[in-house]
Amino acid sequence: MYTLKTAPIFLPILVLTIFSCGGKTPQLKPDEQNGDNSAENYVPQEKGLYAFFTTSKGDFVVKLFETLTPKTVENFVGLATGEKQWIDPVNNQPVKRPFYNGLTFHRVIKDFMIQGGDPLGDGTGGPGYKFEDETYKKGPELKGRINDQKTAIQVWNFIIVPYAKQYNGDVPDKDLKRIIDAAVKNQSVDELIGKTVEYFKKKIGITQPVYGLELVHTVDYGTICMANAGPNTNGSQFFIVTKREGCSWLNGKHTVFGKVVHGMDTVHKIENVPTGPGDKPLTDVVILRVEIQRIK
Repeated sequence: MYTLKTAPIFLPILVLTIFSCGGKTPQLKPDEQNGDNSAENYVPQEKGLYAFFTTSKGDFVVKLFETLTPKTVENFVGLATGEKQWIDPVNNQPVKRPFYNGLTFHRVIKDFMIQGGDPLGDGTGGPGYKFEDETYKKGPELKGRINDQKTAIQVWNFIIVPYAKQYNGDVPDKDLKRIIDAAVKNQSVDELIGKTVEYFKKKIGITQPVYGLELVHTVDYGTICMANAGPNTNGSQFFIVTKREGCSWLNGKHTVFGKVVHGMDTVHKIENVPTGPGDKPLTDVVILRVEIQRIK
């Protein structure tokens, strides 16, 4: 009997690499990309919410995407300012004090990223709670002719897969079964291209509108993203991308909640420190403080 056992393996990969970015990245001026290791006198040229990092290797400034990822930004800001309660792992007691001050960048990988936000300093710590991802948002209604892989993937994920799961893959409609078998065998959704969304909805018996998803933001150079242990396991740890081409294979897997707009030279300085086992810097790189400012 045919099953959809292999379907969830290849579809998320295609979804993550083909979806276009649904969010709009703030247009940054060239001189905002790098700085002089000091953010003390830096004044952002655009309105918005900013995080000013002071570290033992220098300073940098992050513009936070509060419109695109409001829950994640609210969490980060609450922890940074001390307004949000978290659990101190030392005594397992709830506290309200600035979370990030004094923590380290505990994991650093050259040409990839720098990671911090762990009160234990070994990659296992957090604030004592977890919250959901903000990686995708509701997309437009799926309708009309399927002309590209992006649309085909959406039709597969949100129309065909839910239907086929009801029958454990052994769907009663012969045409649909042939298409599903071919898609899984070839690890491709090309079988769907050329048909219409209405064709599949009619075959399955769907009368209501079906909507896809759009990626909120891509994991680009200089972006700050939530580190996690899988879907919806965000806490306090974050990483900043130092790979200039970005990390497209992480799109949709990590919430992107801001971007460095000043001081990328500091980020690269941290990226290049000597490391030991577990990619941990041999000498601690300390986050001395994180200050939140709103520019009006």
